[in-house]
Amino acid sequence: MQDRILLSHGSGGKLARELVEKSFLRVLANPLLARLDDSAVFDLSGKLAFTTDSHVVSPLFFPGGDIGRLAVCGTVNDLAMSGARPLYLSLALIIEEGLTMSELDRVVASIQKAAEEAGVKIITGDTKVVGRGSADGLFINTTGIGVVPEGVNISGSNARPGDKVVLSGNIGDHSIAVLSKREGLSFATDLKSDCAPLGSLVAEMLAASLSIRCLRDPTRGGLAATLNEIAGQSGVGVRIEEEKIPVREEVLGACEMLGLDPLHLANEGKLVAVVPAQDAEAVLKAMRVNCYGKEAAVIGEVSVEHPGRVVMKTGLGTSRIVDMLVGEPLPRIC
Repeated sequence: MQDRILLSHGSGGKLARELVEKSFLRVLANPLLARLDDSAVFDLSGKLAFTTDSHVVSPLFFPGGDIGRLAVCGTVNDLAMSGARPLYLSLALIIEEGLTMSELDRVVASIQKAAEEAGVKIITGDTKVVGRGSADGLFINTTGIGVVPEGVNISGSNARPGDKVVLSGNIGDHSIAVLSKREGLSFATDLKSDCAPLGSLVAEMLAASLSIRCLRDPTRGGLAATLNEIAGQSGVGVRIEEEKIPVREEVLGACEMLGLDPLHLANEGKLVAVVPAQDAEAVLKAMRVNCYGKEAAVIGEVSVEHPGRVVMKTGLGTSRIVDMLVGEPLPRIC
């Protein structure tokens, strides 16, 4: 094979077949994918969850992850936020002419590793090649299917006054890690993206309580956008406390230097849960056993006051409204 992607790798001819067999099938092989039919056929029963997501990031490789891990985790986590057990993913890549084969191989290996950790299989996919300057190196779309266990009813519209708001760990790591790599910033410690599959964490939370009301992963727009979405969908207020929100010192330092708010930073391995007050301790205990929930904390509660709004008690003892961003924080990271 050529050492770089050519437009002819997307032509449907011999080079395209070699690309599928040597770059994808060799690494991602499983019986459903190996058929190479136009669609995968499989048996499922029960209530299903179905989601799709597209992934762009610059640079393609960053501390703690890359676009391949990001693609798998992003879609797996969207399924998990509905309480589903993720099972299968599709994988579609738009590759820019000139991407090296070694870069593509690194991404595909990362996809397989993340899929194995998440307990999912890549069972169908597609590849397109576009001209130089058309795709920022590589774009990835993933679609996922999972099974929702009996008795699980999770939605952003389920929050009730008195419920506790639980956050699974430190916020802002992903945004600052990607930004530091792209802009050449350095910190006293090695900051890595939190990019991670959260299916096992959610399963352990549901084992502790089937009464979990809402689950969300605070990706684009960060914690602020996620809590505002829940408040709006449920028609309730959300009160949080600044001092209870876990944030690393280096993230706080970067935000101070760049004029960013940690509440608006994207995360790729964190979740927010709204839980009945009587179940909060059990859920928190279950989360802290999982490697992706060790720093879980109750950061606030649902209120009848200020419906549709998020209000934060600051470290100074004052209160302020936490709103969604109207535009994009600068510098943009992906």
